[in-house]
Amino acid sequence: MEFELGDVVTEQAIRPITLALAVFKFDRFEWAVEKCTELGAAQIVPVIARRTDTHLAHAAEKRVERWRRIAHEASQQSRRTAPPEIAAPIKLKAHLENPQPAMRILLAENEDQVQLGDVCGGSDPIALAIGPEGGWAEDELKMFSATGWQSASLGSTILRAETAAIAALAVVQSLSN
Repeated sequence: MEFELGDVVTEQAIRPITLALAVFKFDRFEWAVEKCTELGAAQIVPVIARRTDTHLAHAAEKRVERWRRIAHEASQQSRRTAPPEIAAPIKLKAHLENPQPAMRILLAENEDQVQLGDVCGGSDPIALAIGPEGGWAEDELKMFSATGWQSASLGSTILRAETAAIAALAVVQSLSN
């Protein structure tokens, strides 16, 4: 049996990014998992938010293995040495009670003063939260604030959740040193 070794793949040190991604329509959620893996997310946490459709929230637990396969394939395609951790779906309140990186940024469509690019520089671990279709509910925004999350914006347009996740990761990665 003969084989030939390919090129050595080296992975650059990238900033550890945890993405708390509210569960939304599965085809688009899966696309976000794939692209966020390619962009270097270290962990993706599917979050059940107030505006997550009930049937999606119930079915999310059954989709975790599929999301992990998608992340595995995307990590191979993007030459990552390991895929991101895909956590089991969790309710927002429970997620916020878990230990988080010191830098926690909530992407909020109602934020008009602080841009993500203004607050995410550096190389320390960071957590980003992307809301569901319709955005975060008012009580959820209060929970984020009470647990030390800073609100930031991706600009003046309203983005779909999967677009916001991809844009946020791209901004953070481009400003990380």
